[in-house]
Amino acid sequence: MDRRRVLLIAAAVVAALGTVLVFLYVKGADTRAAQQFDTVLVLRAIAPIEAGETIEDAAANGKLDSQPVPQSQLLPDYQTSIDGLKGLVALTRIYPGEQIISDKFGGQAEAATSLQIPKGQLAISVNLTDPARVAGFVNPGSEVAVFLNGADATTGDPFTRVLLDRVTVLGVGSTTPVSTTTTDQSGQQTTEQLPRTLLTLSLDQKDAQRVLFASANGELAFALLTGSSSVSSGPAVTSLNLFK
Repeated sequence: MDRRRVLLIAAAVVAALGTVLVFLYVKGADTRAAQQFDTVLVLRAIAPIEAGETIEDAAANGKLDSQPVPQSQLLPDYQTSIDGLKGLVALTRIYPGEQIISDKFGGQAEAATSLQIPKGQLAISVNLTDPARVAGFVNPGSEVAVFLNGADATTGDPFTRVLLDRVTVLGVGSTTPVSTTTTDQSGQQTTEQLPRTLLTLSLDQKDAQRVLFASANGELAFALLTGSSSVSSGPAVTSLNLFK
């Protein structure tokens, strides 16, 4: 009889212990599930962000989106907005799906992200205002037409003309404010601060010389192209044929 009582007590203890273990397991599973589905809205890239591209340009070009990320998958220094990265550029290429973290942004792109210059060509940079670079929509890999706003060497009359019909942009550099002074017909001068950005083009030697000369003696402007864009060189537009 004593032996049977001992066995009953032992069975009761084992059953109670099993119940406690099951309870602890279920509670732990509930905690893990809660952590898995407890998410944070984090900035993620939804399009490639090129090295040297500012966080503001990436946002303006629709390359960022706030998406829920489980807490267990959050990276150190993840960002929930661009506020902490304003004025900084991507140090390396950021691919779609990546979380935006502060370690991948800084004052300038790393030297390791060297330009991929096509064989037989060279790279030159020009300094353009925001309107002249299509309000920031020109990015590395973009194809652009280059226009020149200049003045006739003999008459001094202003003109606009296509300089190059299709060239590739290799890189987009830093943006700095530059003072620009304009004079109206009455002789009154106006000075304003305009942001200017370095853009690097892939050209052969002849076209590079043309662009550098035009940049030094006039104002360049880019037109963003698609595969179906049609651009042809022709006579310059002047005040004489503007409305023809």
